[in-house]
Amino acid sequence: MTSGFEFGKLTAADSVDLGTILPCWSALPFACLLLSLAFFPLFAPKFWQRNYHFVVMFWGLMLVVPLLWFFGKPAMTEIFHLILLDYIPFMILLLSLFTVAGGVYIQGAFKGTPLTNLFLLIIGTLIASWIGTTGASMLLIRPVIRSNAIRKSKAHIIVFFIFLVSNIGGSLTPLGDPPLFLGFLRGVPFFWTFNLLPPTLFISISLLALFLLLDTFYYLREKHHLPPPGGQNIQAAIRLHGGHNFIYLAGIITAVLLSGIIDLGQITVLSTPIKLQNIVRDVLLVVFAMLSLRSTPQHIRVENHFHWGPMKEVAIVFAAIFITILPALAMLRAGATGQLAFIINAAKEPWHFFWITGLLSSFLDNAPTYLVFLTTALGNFVNGLPERAAVIKLIAEHPAILQAISAGAVFMGANTYIGNAPNFMVRAIAEENSVKMPGFFGYMAYSFVILMPIFILTTWIFFI
Repeated sequence: MTSGFEFGKLTAADSVDLGTILPCWSALPFACLLLSLAFFPLFAPKFWQRNYHFVVMFWGLMLVVPLLWFFGKPAMTEIFHLILLDYIPFMILLLSLFTVAGGVYIQGAFKGTPLTNLFLLIIGTLIASWIGTTGASMLLIRPVIRSNAIRKSKAHIIVFFIFLVSNIGGSLTPLGDPPLFLGFLRGVPFFWTFNLLPPTLFISISLLALFLLLDTFYYLREKHHLPPPGGQNIQAAIRLHGGHNFIYLAGIITAVLLSGIIDLGQITVLSTPIKLQNIVRDVLLVVFAMLSLRSTPQHIRVENHFHWGPMKEVAIVFAAIFITILPALAMLRAGATGQLAFIINAAKEPWHFFWITGLLSSFLDNAPTYLVFLTTALGNFVNGLPERAAVIKLIAEHPAILQAISAGAVFMGANTYIGNAPNFMVRAIAEENSVKMPGFFGYMAYSFVILMPIFILTTWIFFI
């Protein structure tokens, strides 16, 4: 490594783009973090449960310390940029949705039949684009778990819930998933994402049909061993408690949407420019979360089995993920001058963008991955224009490219637990409610067997 970087000193190299000089092995801490997430819960579950925060913090420090030592101020600027612009807003949004949705309790004698489960998955998929995949997941995961409390085989129900509600369903508006919102901020019209409706319908209907077949198989196999439902009128027993939280949920959606429309200027904090409308948005999200906590009777959250454990685990694990993915994202952003230029150069056709964006979004944060390949597409097809004008021209002349990037980032976030934040949170809530979920690789086995064939068909039908 060059000696031009000395921690704590300003040099002529302070403006260097880290992505152009970082070696491929700088992504090793991220790889080790992924392996830890995969193997520790499988082979040392008790150790992991007690010490996961130390393990993930270790890998974060294994990157941060040498990065600061060798690259000084440029590295510090990148870290501050990531924390202030990505991690903190990301966690505030998750916290607000987790808190508000946790104050809504749907009480009732739902019976976890295949048709009931199918109905809940359809509802979650439909609303995910309008209240976000995180909002839809937090709102419905507990009713789904309670509905199937007496079922023996139910991990597959949560897996399909992650596929559909936590990912696929969020593809139709910028409110649905962070990558699409970032595209909206950069000039993609709000309703343009409805162009993803055909592949979204194809994937959703395929998954719902497979789910109905699989859940029916498991249900019939164990039906005679299930307790009797008690003869209740199911529909009459349904009650909604904490419904006023939908007002706060609407406030969260409005605050997020307005932050992408209005421009209040910006300030610079720790060498990082922060838009004032984003600060206002985050303050409002915290206020809505606090109002929900203060106005919702505690017994509702108790009945809802609301705990801070899943939120704490997501905050700690994703802090390490956000830090350790920094080299990989920096090298991707560097394009042809970075060590990962071979990935950027491989993206030429719509199906290339779909698979490269998608597979990277399975392991990296899908929002910056989307931006990397949106920038790549603009450079390859409409170079030389201001960003918003370039986006409009890309849509007009090469719409399939942007559709492929958007679809890959949203759809393939379902491939792993860390592909999208709701995945990890849903798993944590399920395990907290005694649902035995598959491990990291076990979940990937589900996605490989179920999702990959559907994604291959999607590619052949829509992106070739």
